[in-house]
Amino acid sequence: MYKLASREGAASTVVRVGNAAFGDGSFTMIAGPCAIESRAQIDLTAKFVASAGALMVRGGAYKPRTSPYAFQGLGEEGVKLIADACRSAGVPAVVEALAETQLLVLEWYVDMIQIGARNMQNFTLLQAAARTGKPVLLKRAPFATLDEVLYAAEYILLEGNPNVVLCERGVRGFDPQTRNLFDLGGALRLKELTHLPVIADPSHATGRASLIEPLVLAAAAAGLDGAIVEVHPEPPTALSDAAQALDFDTFAKMMRKLDVLRGAAEAKPRLAACK
Repeated sequence: MYKLASREGAASTVVRVGNAAFGDGSFTMIAGPCAIESRAQIDLTAKFVASAGALMVRGGAYKPRTSPYAFQGLGEEGVKLIADACRSAGVPAVVEALAETQLLVLEWYVDMIQIGARNMQNFTLLQAAARTGKPVLLKRAPFATLDEVLYAAEYILLEGNPNVVLCERGVRGFDPQTRNLFDLGGALRLKELTHLPVIADPSHATGRASLIEPLVLAAAAAGLDGAIVEVHPEPPTALSDAAQALDFDTFAKMMRKLDVLRGAAEAKPRLAACK
């Protein structure tokens, strides 16, 4: 049985990445493009999402694509571009690692290392990422049970790195109307099983930009610790996952609704105290 990840007898973990915090009762937004395409694109996006309320920026430099002919990312150049963009915008960056050889670059330039769904059970990569000392964002694979997610987290924790954030990004389904099935119940069950923060990835869970806002609001209302969403200056031109990217205007509107929801949640204890 997983030991270090278990909630039993453990206080809730708060993972801090720069000014962003996961697990402290807030709902933290991570936003940015699926793939870093150019300096202008990532600079513009980082500045905008930060101004709209995102506390972290995501961006893919090494892209795990199903087809070997699809855009594979800018590699090390992309890592440097997002580091510069986030430094300018005043927010931390998270980038996915596909291989141990990429960790040296990521350790130097970014604030958090993502382990994507395809590598959730790449245990040597998990251990190597943990040893960088950087916080790790661990995504649930579409075939993984909740126990398997927590065993994967255990590999990181056993290396002495307590800063792990889990991410629900959808499980394999049978209906092609959505990319995956967004398992909100599973994410909430993870919150019961582990002291680690749990966030949602509705972009990959649904593959549809129109479904991201309602699922972000549902995740926030249900008590998850945050969300990671894809945002692009011009989604139709995106080199990766264009159908699930929000444009700037849609992202800003979603963040305003999220602020309203947060305000309502904060008002409830005050109202109860007045009775």
